[in-house]
Amino acid sequence: MWDIIPGARLAPLALALLVVATALVACGEPLATPEPVYLQVTGSMAMEALVTDLAGAFHDRSPTIRLDVTGLGTHYGLEALRRGEADIALASWLPGDLDEDELAVPIARDGLAIIVHPSNPVEGLGLLQLQDLFGGRASEWQAVGGRIAQGTVQPVSREEGSGARDAFEALAMEGHRVSPLARVAFSPQSVVEIVAAQPGAIGYVSMVLVTPRVKVLRIEGELPTPESVGQSSYPLTRDLWLVTVDPPPTPVQQFIDFVRSPAGQQIVGQRLGRIK
Repeated sequence: MWDIIPGARLAPLALALLVVATALVACGEPLATPEPVYLQVTGSMAMEALVTDLAGAFHDRSPTIRLDVTGLGTHYGLEALRRGEADIALASWLPGDLDEDELAVPIARDGLAIIVHPSNPVEGLGLLQLQDLFGGRASEWQAVGGRIAQGTVQPVSREEGSGARDAFEALAMEGHRVSPLARVAFSPQSVVEIVAAQPGAIGYVSMVLVTPRVKVLRIEGELPTPESVGQSSYPLTRDLWLVTVDPPPTPVQQFIDFVRSPAGQQIVGQRLGRIK
């Protein structure tokens, strides 16, 4: 038993803690410190910033759980999950061949923004015009009403295995392939850089990655906004997914529950459309 200095007075909380600690020591049970948990999260580049914000807010509530988030592409994330090198894969387009022991949870809605050089006078396109431009059937901007000094169309597409490319070919191209003459960019940031530098270029990126250096076109009269993608009125709307093993380990499930909670969806809504 610990000695207390004669005459010393303990505050009620300190006295209560002393009693509890004394009881635990008397029972031979040391105070346990929870072991930290580290989760590896990788995949879609478009989701990296959003999930990093969500991971930070989750860590504030659950300090023993930390998430290391990296954006290396949807295909990479799914392969890392299957190799046991990731606890959660970020997928901006869900493939149709998920394993039976994998669980996919939608957490947000995103819009693929169609971007052109700021000098391009075109304000909007229909889906058929978009298919002509990216499919190689329209090689001059004049074909869709765009009279610009450098009138040759230069489509800019993402690489094979990119979730953005899979989503674009499904939503905009209706399953048809992007022209082999399209310039391939290996990151969304590269798409923006190329389009910002070439007056005749046209590309697609997540709406959260648009910068003032490029111009966003209306598609079928709609711009990609949190409201239009949340209501799915924007035609190039896609869901964003967390993919993990089924059933998820407890820390992973806790993170998923937080992301789907009102607090998590409030963070989502600041960038993208909420999942209803």
